[in-house]
Amino acid sequence: MAGTAATLTLTPPRWWRRHHHRPIPRSFSCRMLPRSRGLGLYRNGVLGATCGVASRSNQLNVSPWDDKPFRILPSGKKTYLDEQDVVTFIDPPKGLIPLDPSSYNPAAYLWKKIEDIPEERRHRLLRLLKPRLVSMAWQIAGTRYEDPKLVKKSASTLLSSSNSDDVVVEYYNCRTSGGPMIISWINSFRKAIFTCKDGEAYGRIISGSLLAAVADSFSPLYFAVRQLKVVMSTEQPCDLAYEFGDGLYDIKELPSGFPRPAKHPYPFNDQIVVYVRHLGPGVSVGQAWQEGTKLEQVPRKLCGEILMVKDYTSLREDE
Repeated sequence: MAGTAATLTLTPPRWWRRHHHRPIPRSFSCRMLPRSRGLGLYRNGVLGATCGVASRSNQLNVSPWDDKPFRILPSGKKTYLDEQDVVTFIDPPKGLIPLDPSSYNPAAYLWKKIEDIPEERRHRLLRLLKPRLVSMAWQIAGTRYEDPKLVKKSASTLLSSSNSDDVVVEYYNCRTSGGPMIISWINSFRKAIFTCKDGEAYGRIISGSLLAAVADSFSPLYFAVRQLKVVMSTEQPCDLAYEFGDGLYDIKELPSGFPRPAKHPYPFNDQIVVYVRHLGPGVSVGQAWQEGTKLEQVPRKLCGEILMVKDYTSLREDE
């Protein structure tokens, strides 16, 4: 109609619909939809002037690429849109309902969204993904195994392409969705993964508290990194297993400053295994199981799911 701003209506995709009483966050509707038209993930119904401007001559001007990577909240705090896209995808508003889950692979889409986040900002996921969302991320990562190409990808460049003659180390910051009081520090800790000249890969849990850090020097929590396809306790698929054993590993080469292996204290000497799924570049999620050294023991989870994000400290922006 002449003299009236036109309304932009998107063709409804196949598998998500929106209830009109609850709007979609702008970061998702304005930034993700135009960048993922091939996937057709969300039906946005009718988009008004917040996402595009229609001229009086009905020429549409949709410019999501002009959006800044962050938005300033009323409090003055920055909220980064790429990270918010990951959160919204894992835990979408109730108004978004899956219509055809078989029409796409959730893990492939989540991988791409994590890949969009600059390396120096991925650590924000540790704060943004609440415990419930970490558990949901584990479930989404499970759909990777339906895509042969995606299964070949790895969250760790060290484990996927390490041909160095030196000991190479990657550090990760980790958070769990809850752990037992006896090891409450495990809710927030660091881990190191390293490869030796013989090609073997090992790792070490580094606790966050000062008291536990002192204990680390006497009882360092080393583990062996193994390629494994199944979580033994649940028979669900996985990519890796961190096997703690008794801790007395004969590691020929250690990174500089790392203490020699020693016998693990309880409960880490009771056949602890962390099963890992790759979630995206530099990001993985795991489950820790206490499988027991006695045959009659019933396996039980040591803690909730664990989110692990590679530490890009040297690249981080000043905050």
